[in-house]
Amino acid sequence: MVLLIAGVIASIYLGIASPTDAAAVGVLLSLALSWLSGTLTRASFVESLMGATRTSCMIAFILAGAAFLSVAMGFTGIPRRLAEGISALELSPHMLIVALTVFFVVLGCFLDGISVVVLTTSVILPMVEAAGIDRIWFGIYIVLVVEMAQITPPVGFNLFVLQGSPATTSSASRRAAAPFFVILLLAVVLIVLFPEIATWLPARMAAAA
Repeated sequence: MVLLIAGVIASIYLGIASPTDAAAVGVLLSLALSWLSGTLTRASFVESLMGATRTSCMIAFILAGAAFLSVAMGFTGIPRRLAEGISALELSPHMLIVALTVFFVVLGCFLDGISVVVLTTSVILPMVEAAGIDRIWFGIYIVLVVEMAQITPPVGFNLFVLQGSPATTSSASRRAAAPFFVILLLAVVLIVLFPEIATWLPARMAAAA
């Protein structure tokens, strides 16, 4: 299993596959691992294939619903108006990050993470740059808060995927996701207190280039 994880990550860092294509690398390595362990049979392969098909169809319907809701929210202009409201407060950099974190988490209750970014970035990015916040740091911050948005009910995308399991109920998935939400929130606090966590490696890479 460690080699499987290392293989997927290595395929990205070595330029063999993009982060999206690395999922296919993971599938191939999983099949190889199953074959080497002797658990790969025709029946297990067909069962896993049908399970993947059912899950993919479920996700497609979720994405369609999320896309409809995102378009509806875009027409109302609510996310943009909220972002403009935060901009009008003229907060200090740290208070701005606190306000944006609350803002993204609340929006994540109703929109998927990517839609939150698309609907608000045009307003938020100039505000962030004016506050003197590093754009690379802010990009990593956005990744963390978007992941938080993926596990906030009632429209947490990852919660819907978890509920696709017959043994998982809505309340159980929310309880299971709560510790991960706290961990992501702690990660945001850490990169705010120690921004070098997010900027040190990119700065070294830029210097080497």
